[in-house]
Amino acid sequence: MSIAKMMAEHPTAKPPESLTEAVRHVMYCAAICNACADACSGEEMDMRQCIRLCSDCADVCAALTRVATRQTGENGLVLQELLQLCVTACDVCAEECARHDRDHCRRCAEMCRECARDCRAALDAL
Repeated sequence: MSIAKMMAEHPTAKPPESLTEAVRHVMYCAAICNACADACSGEEMDMRQCIRLCSDCADVCAALTRVATRQTGENGLVLQELLQLCVTACDVCAEECARHDRDHCRRCAEMCRECARDCRAALDAL
């Protein structure tokens, strides 16, 4: 199932392609950050900060997904603020994950960077 197709099928709203791409990435980012936090909890070393930032990023991404996929009516200011918050959460999470020599952290950092890039593009289009 494609979230872009689902959003495009709305009877009255046609979101910019950059927003649907951002929504796709925030959905993946939430799942990957959640998985990274879980993997970090199994590590021998103290990964509390990484777990915290991954969990926060996952929650911000999940909130953005829910708000951005609602297209009836308008709440542009909240959408813009959530997109910006997602950029910040992803940047912070990517920076933390990049500090760790773990495959799951490298993958999470990469996903966070992609997600932040797409959220910036969506902000530019709104």
